[in-house]
Amino acid sequence: MGSMGLVVAAIAAVAVFIVLFLIIMVLYNGLVRARVNCDNAWAQIDVQLKRRYDLIPNLVETVKGYAGHEKDTLEAVIKARQQAVAITSDSAHAAQKADAENMISQALGRLFALQESYPELKADTNFRQLQEELTSTENKIGFSRQHFNDTVGTYEQKRQTFPTVLVAALFNFAKREFFELKDTAAREAPKVSFS
Repeated sequence: MGSMGLVVAAIAAVAVFIVLFLIIMVLYNGLVRARVNCDNAWAQIDVQLKRRYDLIPNLVETVKGYAGHEKDTLEAVIKARQQAVAITSDSAHAAQKADAENMISQALGRLFALQESYPELKADTNFRQLQEELTSTENKIGFSRQHFNDTVGTYEQKRQTFPTVLVAALFNFAKREFFELKDTAAREAPKVSFS
């Protein structure tokens, strides 16, 4: 093989290296974009969850004024809120956060059921306003959760398909969990009734 053959082989090797580098770069950047989209979608859920957490103490205080002896129900709501707030709020902990949110939804369901036993509570303007705000927040959480799960689905699809799976493994792109509610009753926004 002459010197011309060596030059051609070197040029071919460099060209193959450049093409492989460009392919890896494109795949890597696609994974990074998908991961950032997941983080952004999680931030939207987090905003709504914080709003929910802020409303709960006011709701409990309002109920306490009318049904203070319903201590177990009130404590269950506060405990569920505290447990949810304590969980690290990032998309890597979405499954844990979903479990905690299930507990809050169940506790709030019991709290809202108290209005049937306490007509004065049901008629309280502050209680009704807080209930409306909480229902609106629950709806926003639902929409944000759907968007987050869509972005996680896109990320996971990229992360697990060939040839991107090779780049994901090489650069340690971690699996993302969906934010799913386990309790079918918790999948629905709380019902607000003023009758």
